[in-house]
Amino acid sequence: MKRQAGLASDYVPIACAEHERLEFAVLRRQRLRLEYRDESGLTISRIVLPTDVATRDGAEWLSYREMEGGEGVIRLDRIVSAKPAV
Repeated sequence: MKRQAGLASDYVPIACAEHERLEFAVLRRQRLRLEYRDESGLTISRIVLPTDVATRDGAEWLSYREMEGGEGVIRLDRIVSAKPAV
C-alpha cells in the first residue's frame, strides 16, 4: 500500500544540506530511522529504505520502502529527523 503524507499547498522548503543528505541516503541505499509528522501532527517513527527524492506538485517528496514491505511517500518538510539506522 502506498501512502502519501501531507499536502503541497503549504510546503516550506528544507535546507539544501538536509536535502542532499536524503539524496545521498538514496544513492547509498542507506536505511534511515525516519521520524515525521503525519497530517494530524502526530510524530511517526519507522526504519525505512529511501528510494527517491523528487519534486512535484510544488513540494519535495521522499519515497521509501518500509522494512515490512510497504511503500510510502512523505513530504520533506514533514520530516522531523532522518538518521542512519544501525
